[in-house]
Amino acid sequence: MRDFVDGSAFNFEQGQRARKLFAAVVLAALDDAIADDKKYGNGAEQIARWARSRDGREVLSCAGIDPNERVVKGLMEFVAKGVRTSVALSREESERRMAAEAEEAEAA
Repeated sequence: MRDFVDGSAFNFEQGQRARKLFAAVVLAALDDAIADDKKYGNGAEQIARWARSRDGREVLSCAGIDPNERVVKGLMEFVAKGVRTSVALSREESERRMAAEAEEAEAA
């Protein structure tokens, strides 16, 4: 019985590592689309085409993201904002965004 539990724990950890790997691929695709958006102005369309493709849907699924149209629109909005993923995921950006929302709430 103990071997079964150890094996299950190992498989779960392997799955989590694989999910993180595919999430990194999604972040890289977002960064590429943001770069295309700044350079050519078509980043949102590029990420939408990728997310709707068979490969894109497969990568999103493996990353633990349901590849539906709502997700595609969210990816397009993220690219349209033009904030790189490394910046968007940083603590400073999160704190700045929260402060801006608090000021906006106070003004309203």
